[in-house]
Amino acid sequence: MSQNIATLKEAFATTKHFYDDINFPRGFSRSGHFTLQESDILENHGALLKSLYTKACDPQNEFQQHFVEVMGGLGSPENAMEKTWAKYLKLTTCKTKFHTLFGRSKVNANKEEVEAVATEADDDL
Repeated sequence: MSQNIATLKEAFATTKHFYDDINFPRGFSRSGHFTLQESDILENHGALLKSLYTKACDPQNEFQQHFVEVMGGLGSPENAMEKTWAKYLKLTTCKTKFHTLFGRSKVNANKEEVEAVATEADDDL
C-alpha cells in the first residue's frame, strides 16, 4: 500500500467537512494541538473517519479497511490518516491532568509552621 498523502486523500475522499465545536471551538488549526496537515485531514476527511470509527458506514477500499482494523486495536497507526485520528481520539477522550500554579502563600505557610511549633512547645510544658 502506498502511504503518500495524495493517495490517502483519494482513498478517504468525502464531500462533508468535519468540525468539533465542543472540543475545538476555534477550529483544529487554531487549537495548537494539530499541525496544518493534521487539521486539513480532520476538516476534509474527519466526517468519513468518524463514520468508519463508529461503524456507521462500511469500508470501501483497503485503506479504509486497514483504518478500521487499526482503530479496532488490531495494529498500530501507520499512515497520516490513522495517526491523525488516533491523536484526535487521544485529545478528545482521555482525561487530561490539570496543573495549577496556585497554592498556599508563604505567609500562610509560615503562620502554620509557627502555630505548629507553638503547639509542640505547649505540649512539652
